[in-house]
Amino acid sequence: MNVHAPLESQSEQRRLVALSALALLVGVVAGVVGASFRLALQAADRLRDIVVIWAQGRASIGFLLVVALCAVAAFVAAWMVRRFSPHASGSGIPHVEAVLQGKAPPAPFILLPVKFLGGCLAIGAGLALGREGPSVQMGAVIGHLTGDVFRRNWPDCRALLAAGAGAGLATAFNAPMAGAVFVLEELVQKFERRTAIAALAASATAIAVAHLLLGDRPDFQLPALDYPAPAIGPLFFVLGGLMGLFGVVYNRFLLGVLGAFESVRLPGEVRAALTGAAVGALAWFAPGLVGGGDGLTLAALAGTQDLFVLPFVLLLRFGLGAASYAAGTPGGLFAPLLALGAQAGLFFGAVFGLLLPWVDIQPQAFAIVGMTAFFTGVVRAPLTGVVLVTEMTGSVILLLPMLAACFAAMLAPALLGDAPVYESLRERLLRRA
Repeated sequence: MNVHAPLESQSEQRRLVALSALALLVGVVAGVVGASFRLALQAADRLRDIVVIWAQGRASIGFLLVVALCAVAAFVAAWMVRRFSPHASGSGIPHVEAVLQGKAPPAPFILLPVKFLGGCLAIGAGLALGREGPSVQMGAVIGHLTGDVFRRNWPDCRALLAAGAGAGLATAFNAPMAGAVFVLEELVQKFERRTAIAALAASATAIAVAHLLLGDRPDFQLPALDYPAPAIGPLFFVLGGLMGLFGVVYNRFLLGVLGAFESVRLPGEVRAALTGAAVGALAWFAPGLVGGGDGLTLAALAGTQDLFVLPFVLLLRFGLGAASYAAGTPGGLFAPLLALGAQAGLFFGAVFGLLLPWVDIQPQAFAIVGMTAFFTGVVRAPLTGVVLVTEMTGSVILLLPMLAACFAAMLAPALLGDAPVYESLRERLLRRA
């Protein structure tokens, strides 16, 4: 045994080196695809804004045109999913998790163009969906196909699939560490050395490539914030608890809306078209309220949102996000979640700023912490949430408040026995398979 042990060790080392090299390659390809997807979505958002502005000068004809275009875009996106790749519906993260657990087969190559084009159509039409879900699932497909092409065994293909998914998330939010942490905390839910090495390699090269195409600035440029005073520390625990409860409500509402949509005896494409038409009507009157929500998040973080209308915007986006996801087109949950968390956190900070005028409260700080806490309350991945928001905002002075809020945001759903959103969606996917 001792004679063969060094040979086995050398063989394992060669496999690890080969896996690392392939993970670097997966990161490059996932970075190119993810960055191209972001650029395409930016172009789609600009095109929607141009069309809405042009149509608003043409009274009722312009209104009908916007509604029709959004309905057609959502219809085509849903049709592509049904016709070519059913697994491309929604976020795709529940399917990636099912594959990693050996409960579902990997998605074929056709998912890539369906997810890319369908995501551009759906999010470009104004549906409240995130770019990260398609990016994660496309990265996972790239990882698995790379393993197949190079004839790797299933453990290596699995590690590459997970690494590609993490690279997709990293590219979607310009957050390389969040991509690697997401793989370990959410996708595989344990520390695996080989998967960790592959995830770090893929996220690093994905971001290196994405920086060449997108630039290297954080997604949200914020004014400098002061370190929160110790006197307001307890408020972050309160905010976290409320965000945990809000996350429970969100998860149950999302599942309820999914069930309600499916109970309507209409083809999926028609349901998607009706949702697109409603979003088009909203875009006509309030173009800033549709889409993934990055503009709303930035406004909340900058403290420029009108506090009197903020609760109504929050409620509207709450319902719009669930309805958009239930439409069955490609699109994720992260970006809309972050927008809701930022708005809720800003409102919380502003209210307590009025109630406690003698305390120095920065509502923007609560907006940043609210993003992390609500993400944690819904997804139950606190480390991913902390790292993701820190990388997106470039702010490190709120790490302690984030940890306090995430503790409370994890505790509240646990006491209520509420399952994480992706666990519920994964079980729902497997029941329907």
